[in-house]
Amino acid sequence: MALQFYNTLSRQKENFSPINKNEVRMYTCGPTVYNYPHIGNYRAYISADIIKRVLMYEDFKVRHIMNLTDVDDKTIRDSHKEGKTLGDFTEFYTKEFLKDIKFLNIIPPLRFTKATDNITEMVKLITELLARGLAYKSEDGSTYFNIRKFKNYGKLSGVAIENQKENASGRIKKDEYEKDNIQDFALWKAWDPEDGNVFWETSLGKGRPGWHIECSAMSMAHLGAELDIHTGGVDLIFPHHENEIAQSEGATGKQFVKYWLHNEWVLVDNKKMSKSLKNFYTLRDIIDKGINPLAFRFWVLMASYRTKVNFNWDALLGTETALKRLQGLYLALGPELGEISERYRSKFKKRLGDDLDTPRALSLLWDLAKDEKISNSDKKATILDFDKVLGLGLENLKEDLSAQTGETPEEITRLAEKREEARRNKDFRLSDELRDKINSLGYEVKDTPKGQKIDKI
Repeated sequence: MALQFYNTLSRQKENFSPINKNEVRMYTCGPTVYNYPHIGNYRAYISADIIKRVLMYEDFKVRHIMNLTDVDDKTIRDSHKEGKTLGDFTEFYTKEFLKDIKFLNIIPPLRFTKATDNITEMVKLITELLARGLAYKSEDGSTYFNIRKFKNYGKLSGVAIENQKENASGRIKKDEYEKDNIQDFALWKAWDPEDGNVFWETSLGKGRPGWHIECSAMSMAHLGAELDIHTGGVDLIFPHHENEIAQSEGATGKQFVKYWLHNEWVLVDNKKMSKSLKNFYTLRDIIDKGINPLAFRFWVLMASYRTKVNFNWDALLGTETALKRLQGLYLALGPELGEISERYRSKFKKRLGDDLDTPRALSLLWDLAKDEKISNSDKKATILDFDKVLGLGLENLKEDLSAQTGETPEEITRLAEKREEARRNKDFRLSDELRDKINSLGYEVKDTPKGQKIDKI
């Protein structure tokens, strides 16, 4: 199929053609590991996963890298608040993130790259920018990028460089800022007492990298100077991705990224979900309510990645019901695998090829289920083929590995722990609700003198 993606850079749909035939170099801005990501963040990672799965479905070899921001303003601030070393603090949230993407059936990238493992690459890149006259050192020893020296600054986000603030310094040291605060941005931040013991002694002086240089250095170190696809949420377009372009193209003279793909926000009460507004939910909130995390993945796929979506619990519960219906339908098709319907496969590929139209691709599942001209075995083979892209875990329904090994799924264990806590607090109504939820997922919890016992029904 001909793949078309909406390219933020050109502001239009474009036919996809990789730089190197049959190989796609793809970079995703991953989490800042200072807290649990909220589900708005996970929309970005699910969207990137769908992009990758579609490319793999089309037989492209995908070299996918995702960064982990483990040193920045927020990680330093919050590690100090908790009285932990930066390494211990960020490692905890890194492990929690890796658990979450497993729950969501997100295919891991070829490599996760930590900022703290790539300081040398960042210093080299900043040194090159200094040599090219695109960066300068300030009075305090920090290094800044001079945005007026890069003629194409603003080409991704549309910001006008003429709006650069004319103040005492014309510079901004913090990592995140808004479009009305366009200034030279920090590449290397000279050590400040608030940084504590977080610093590196380098040729640039004692300090630490700015956030924006991290992604430029890591992506080019692991994928080269020219990338096919860069993904992330629309909130990263400015300043982060705009600054990545300036740094990378300023240092190499080559086009940094061919296709920029950005997903829209998840809203709560028509406001952007964010930690700063304290209106966010995490994947743990979903699991603690006894909802299958894959229901959230399904919910994300039911809307175009480029449209804002308003989150509420009733909608998610409705999506979980639809997922259970799909699972039941799949299991009812029987054990035999037939042939993939090329007619439906062609429609599926065409819809996904139109800028990842997952809502219309999902609708084919229900059309296929009702099609009396196709045998159950062929339906099953076709649905499994579709799920290579959708990632709803249907293939695991045939053989429940937890039943074979005797292991209890982590989701069930988490619910049982919540039930035990409810019993200790004498909240027997919640305890009964959690017991019923566990039963609905195919497990039974029994209270014994030695504690709870969980069995598969």
